[in-house]
Amino acid sequence: MSPWAEAELSALNPLRAVWLTLTAAFLLTLLLQLLPPGLLPGCAIFQDLIRYGKTKCGEPPRPAACRAFDVPKRYFSHFYIISVLWNGFLLWCLTQSLFLGAPFPSWLHGLLRILGAAQFQGGELALSAFLVLVFLWLHSLRRLFECLYVSVFSNVMIHVVQYCFGLVYYVLVGLTVLSQVPMDGRNAYVTGKNVLMQARWFHILGMMMFIWSSAHQYKCHVILGNLRKNKAGVVIHCNHRIPFGDWFEYVSSPNYLAELMIYVSMAVTFGFHNFTWWLVVTNVFFSQALSAFLSHQFYKSKFVSYPKHRKAFLPFLF
Repeated sequence: MSPWAEAELSALNPLRAVWLTLTAAFLLTLLLQLLPPGLLPGCAIFQDLIRYGKTKCGEPPRPAACRAFDVPKRYFSHFYIISVLWNGFLLWCLTQSLFLGAPFPSWLHGLLRILGAAQFQGGELALSAFLVLVFLWLHSLRRLFECLYVSVFSNVMIHVVQYCFGLVYYVLVGLTVLSQVPMDGRNAYVTGKNVLMQARWFHILGMMMFIWSSAHQYKCHVILGNLRKNKAGVVIHCNHRIPFGDWFEYVSSPNYLAELMIYVSMAVTFGFHNFTWWLVVTNVFFSQALSAFLSHQFYKSKFVSYPKHRKAFLPFLF
């Protein structure tokens, strides 16, 4: 292993500590949900914090103390509004630095240093971080469009803690991407005369994976939205039905699987070796696996005719 790679693995900066903690929390929660029913924690507050949307429904009714902290699930759009604005700003700052030589704002540079961004002139390609930040912004913009014009939200709820977490999440993800940019003082460091000369084969592969995963996620959200519309596209009910088509033939929550693949495509764009981003991917894996498992349980309990071959999250495996 190269000295640079060993340093990557050994340095536990604040950003990595946050992602490692979140990953451990989601992994532990998933393992608890996989326990036999008799051993499953019955704490209403715990279950209320990990469930959202349709998985909050069912028996027994939720305590009034839990319902007091409900926020409509349709507020998901707020997450993507924040992400489009914040990560659009970060993308603008990075673009200015890479192509015009403008320094980052002093407060942003200071924040990145606090979070663990190092001053170095090598290792990571600036173009990799630029592309990943573009992908993140495009992903947020598409998800905002879907929330506003594709998805049909019923009156289901999320916990206010989940809502606050969602608002912070994309701010943290954007800062994580920007912290991977090689820095020279307050400026992005670019080897060579032109950042586009840093283009590598894994940038193309990552871009193809991102487009492919995003297209499938969009298609899955269209399928879910159409379950509540007539052929003219008019919403006629807000009931839950069994979705079919595309990746729904293999798993109950292909939109969560596509979300994971989108983050994997970003890891590929980073050149496969970015340890910090793999922590982000691992966190996404366990968080989406937990949501997919709870959703799978909901479908199986609600529909007697639910396809038995369909898995929760990973085709043929889980």
